[in-house]
Amino acid sequence: DGVTEVLAHRSESLQDKFMEIPCSEDYDSHKRFEGCTPRRCGRGVTDAVITREEAGRIRRIAERGLSLGGSDGGASILDLHSGALSLGKHFVNLYRYFGDKIQDIFTEEDFALYRDVRQRIQQRIAQAFGISSASMYLTKPTFFSRINNTEAKTTHDEYWHPHVDKVTYGSFDYTSLLYLSDYTEDFGGGRFVFMDAGSNKTIEPRAGRVSFFTSGSENLHRVEKVHWGTRYAITISFTCNPDHGIGDPVL
Repeated sequence: DGVTEVLAHRSESLQDKFMEIPCSEDYDSHKRFEGCTPRRCGRGVTDAVITREEAGRIRRIAERGLSLGGSDGGASILDLHSGALSLGKHFVNLYRYFGDKIQDIFTEEDFALYRDVRQRIQQRIAQAFGISSASMYLTKPTFFSRINNTEAKTTHDEYWHPHVDKVTYGSFDYTSLLYLSDYTEDFGGGRFVFMDAGSNKTIEPRAGRVSFFTSGSENLHRVEKVHWGTRYAITISFTCNPDHGIGDPVL
């Protein structure tokens, strides 16, 4: 009924905020990994894992990569693991398409920062859910997103539909987002919305803010349409199934 509660305001710096919620049955239809597959579900927000300065450096990696392409619609992605890059109405493989020129775009230092940030987020999630971070594996897709208010040209540009990560990508057990720009300062709209039975719970992006949650139907969510400006974020996802694990990107 339009009831909205703000879980995290852009103006506040949150040490740690965590809400436990009952797990959905989504995990039952997949192989369980004891000590990792969620038995305790929920969602958390923290501004204490990644600094705003680090978020700025990560954002510059995204900007450099996305400057090579970009969607005709409002949502562009860059996946450093697979090399997927939005280009017009399609995707290209960044590494094949640009070959050795990639060395001029990214540095070893960029990839080291990316790995370090990923590890800290992984440790924070493991801590919040009482599991071992060694039992979690990075999984695909893990990607940068750049969203503006350009009209959608293909279904890939329609980022605003409600969805459940575990249903969309069976491998996901834990999802995280690292925001790389500020709500109301860099863009309008574009808040992250958990759609609960009684109300919507929103997270206002802030550079360096990490939101994380178990990937099942207990965390149905969507992103509001961006009305102006540009919203940058990176989605980093984890699985308990080693068969679905991927490595960190290497230059």
